[in-house]
Amino acid sequence: MVGLVAYGVYLPRHRLKRSEIGAVLGSGGAKGSRSVAGYDEDVTSMAVAAGRRALASAGPDVVPQRLLYATTHPPYLDKTNANIVHAALRLDSSALTVDMVGSVRSGVGAMLLGAESTQPTLVTLSDVRTGLPGGAEEREGGDGAAAMLFASDRPVLAELVAHATTTEEFLDRWRLEGAPASRVWEERFGESVYLPLAEAAYADALKQAGITPADVDVLAVAGTHARAVKSFATGAGAKRVADSLAASIGNTGVAQPGVLLGAVLDEAEPGQTIALVALADGATAMIFRVGEAIRDYRPAATVAAQVAAGDDAVRYADFLSWRGHLTKEPPRRPDPTGPAAPPSLRSADYKFGLVAVRCEECGFVHLPAVRVCVNCHATDRMVAAPLADKRGTVATYSVDHLAFSPSPPVITVVVDFDGGGRFRFELTDAAPEQVAIGSRVEMTFRRLITADGIHNYFWKARLAGEEF
Repeated sequence: MVGLVAYGVYLPRHRLKRSEIGAVLGSGGAKGSRSVAGYDEDVTSMAVAAGRRALASAGPDVVPQRLLYATTHPPYLDKTNANIVHAALRLDSSALTVDMVGSVRSGVGAMLLGAESTQPTLVTLSDVRTGLPGGAEEREGGDGAAAMLFASDRPVLAELVAHATTTEEFLDRWRLEGAPASRVWEERFGESVYLPLAEAAYADALKQAGITPADVDVLAVAGTHARAVKSFATGAGAKRVADSLAASIGNTGVAQPGVLLGAVLDEAEPGQTIALVALADGATAMIFRVGEAIRDYRPAATVAAQVAAGDDAVRYADFLSWRGHLTKEPPRRPDPTGPAAPPSLRSADYKFGLVAVRCEECGFVHLPAVRVCVNCHATDRMVAAPLADKRGTVATYSVDHLAFSPSPPVITVVVDFDGGGRFRFELTDAAPEQVAIGSRVEMTFRRLITADGIHNYFWKARLAGEEF
């Protein structure tokens, strides 16, 4: 039996109060907040974060042989973005990696392919939702990622017992290549089309599962058309409708079905029936049966804890700058240069996987890798020592107000890793007054810069918290 054996959800710590939009523009504001990917985050780095959490919760027993990556905003075209996620997660070179990009429905397709795969499959759903300043897309969107690991022949958290889809071609939401934001048709039209499609798909899935709406313990409804989502959920007849999280983090697009499923599973009990309905260019309904393995499952970070830990101090001007809608004068420093392909390939384990080497003679840890030990001078006596999942302690730090950065000042920390190893990293998601010598940090995969048309990814440190 193929089933969901692990999952992980990643929500950025940054939050933008919707009232900030109205305070600046005079309109476009509302209650609540939305999640915001930091200046050094994108859909790929968030997919890595969610994938790391899913694999950490699964343990070493399940090795993904397929990686599916879904998003509406791929950093690269004509290049497989999933390969970067593959490298950062240090998956086997035999694993198939595939992008499923361009539309919100891509995420639903990735989930179904993963749930029906005969090989262990890691599905990553990640999105950065944005729009023109003051618009509904900007206000109601949110950023986040989810990852689901499907495998067979082991206890499952949830089994997909039935699914059904309805498809129809109509203009609801679209974006032309190179356009800065999506366009949306009038809401009443979209609602009139979506409701019959959702009702038909849901009824078909329930029939396949041999149950009625009253047998559904929790219904989660995802979709970027808020009115249609609310209307369907209200009349679906389930025992309970899951919180859409619209007020606290916004709609995370491709990632929303995975985020909502993760939030429901965080609190699920064995034997429960969960229905997940996604509205995107049609409707897809999935019926899950919760397995006994959920009793002992401990997610790396619950959705509720991440929602509660959000920092709503993001200024609207910074948000616009991070999204490219506001161009600020850069520091008077040489422009950064993009990485070159050959050295990136040679140092792939270090650059993407944060793999150090440990001297077999004396145990000294070197990052980056070397052949000759700086401590005992032994030659070619090194073994791999992955550090991405290690925590560390800040030995010293500096605050630079002049260095090139989209979000100054730059905080640089020297980290002593638990078990050995010392390296200098940029500290992210923190203000200078929050860091001190002795602070505990963890590693996070980020996009350092984009230069010469190349995205340069590497690892940064961030303050460690129990909720993360």
